[in-house]
Amino acid sequence: MGREINQRAKYVVLTLLILLLAACYGGSSAPSTSTSTFTNDPNFLSTHFAGSGTCTTCHNGLTDGAANDVSIESDWSTSMMANSTRDPFWRAKVASEMQRNPQLKALLADKCSRCHAPMASVEAKFEGSTVELFGDGFLNPQNVYYNLAMDGVSCTACHQIEDDGNLGTLNGFSGKFSIVDLGTNTERTAFGQYADPVSNPMFNNTGIWPTYAAHISSSEMCATCHNLKTPFVDSSGAVASTTPESEFPEQMVYTEWENSSFASGATAQSCQDCHMPKTDGVKISTRPNFLAARNDFSRHTLVGANTTMLDILSRNKVELGVTADGFDTAITRTRAMLVSAADIEIVSQNLVGDELTVQLRINNHSGHKLPTGYPSRRVYIHFVVRDNTGAIVFESGKTNSDGSIVAADADTDLSRYESHYDEITQQDQVQIYEAIMSDTDNNVTYTLLRAASYLKDNRIPPAGFDKNVVVDDVLVSGEAMIDNNFNFGSDLVTYRINIGSASINTISYTAELKYQSLAYGFITDLFLDNTNPEVAKFEALYDEATIRSETISVINGTL
Repeated sequence: MGREINQRAKYVVLTLLILLLAACYGGSSAPSTSTSTFTNDPNFLSTHFAGSGTCTTCHNGLTDGAANDVSIESDWSTSMMANSTRDPFWRAKVASEMQRNPQLKALLADKCSRCHAPMASVEAKFEGSTVELFGDGFLNPQNVYYNLAMDGVSCTACHQIEDDGNLGTLNGFSGKFSIVDLGTNTERTAFGQYADPVSNPMFNNTGIWPTYAAHISSSEMCATCHNLKTPFVDSSGAVASTTPESEFPEQMVYTEWENSSFASGATAQSCQDCHMPKTDGVKISTRPNFLAARNDFSRHTLVGANTTMLDILSRNKVELGVTADGFDTAITRTRAMLVSAADIEIVSQNLVGDELTVQLRINNHSGHKLPTGYPSRRVYIHFVVRDNTGAIVFESGKTNSDGSIVAADADTDLSRYESHYDEITQQDQVQIYEAIMSDTDNNVTYTLLRAASYLKDNRIPPAGFDKNVVVDDVLVSGEAMIDNNFNFGSDLVTYRINIGSASINTISYTAELKYQSLAYGFITDLFLDNTNPEVAKFEALYDEATIRSETISVINGTL
């Protein structure tokens, strides 16, 4: 008992010290009176959070049993989670949405900061301060919450999320995670994956108790931000969604996973299993030196699929306030993730007279739709047929240098979109797996606050996902719903091509499965608002970017 009281006394002293330091670093409880100017300091301390820099002393410099560097902060620092507020596309898109619906500016600031600047959002709400992004808001270096915002989705944001009974439910989606309010509960806890942590060293140095919690390794944990429903307005700007259930399913990654074979049974894998790959033989802290090595250590690489943005962040470090190194490695990891996500296979091929018939199957190996997440993303097939001289006699799905796809309807007319095809016979037909948003008048929209439903959602579902029985939030929409060759993790598409006089000797073909994180229609619509400085800034960065698409899988055939 005496030892416990002594530890609690130390905790009180450390808490007071943290609050004192927080006042110096800008995380005080009286932000409205501060006049200090802040740089992006990852070593900040606030009432509820500590910056990623405070974790590096003990959690960088880690190696696994094969001598690989598995430092937590270093791995995390080049992820999109670490750079969630530096992301210039996100900034531009939020600014555009606010410009198009200024009456909902406060709602947007609250909704968007909750997952992209979680520490700033939570701390401001605990302290009764205004949640704002632009102007004098979180993204302003003079704002008291600037350091918390710019540290993105950081260590003490995720590791302090508690299991309040709402994880994996509508009440826990859309950023509705729970952080213990230290104003009413002085127990400061960091949840981790190991059942028997050595607690005293971390507590003595930080005042935080490392504690085992199963939820930190669960997909339900990730669902808090990767299942996101958003309100929508009608053509007059009035909010048309009436309940959380009726809001637009902007992204439902967790629910897609929940309806797949990855959610249970012999093939079960959590989000962390894929995006935080495990390794063995890791001393999870450099101090104290007597710690034993652990197995099944989850690396904090948090790899996604956005090479375009990683490249922009790397090339524009000064302008975007990026301090991390190692983006080339992050891009390499991302490409490896993409290659593992799906493949394309030849089911049959036949040449009869002048008619070439090729059946291709696209297999989704990921635990969610392909692609998933924010609906700016698309996957498509680039199919090229050549005669025996190498001359192209048919090509569908060629990518232009600006990122547009030749003959794709949406890339030439924002009011249209490409159909889903079971069979392709013409070069101006392109198989594009994508989600096309619809407004309340059933027109194509790229404005998130106008999005009420999907006109098209033929993103390939994961294995085990039955399009005929899933909940409305993850429905397949459009022609793919009646395509009997599209379901349960794959799509079978037939190319039936009249090659005419090209049928001399040998015919060869190549099929590529391509991916874009930023579809041309999305950025074209966004750049209509380029009088806004955030949009103009992103347009300039995008114009100079070198990555427009990635290749997931390639296969060749010859007849």
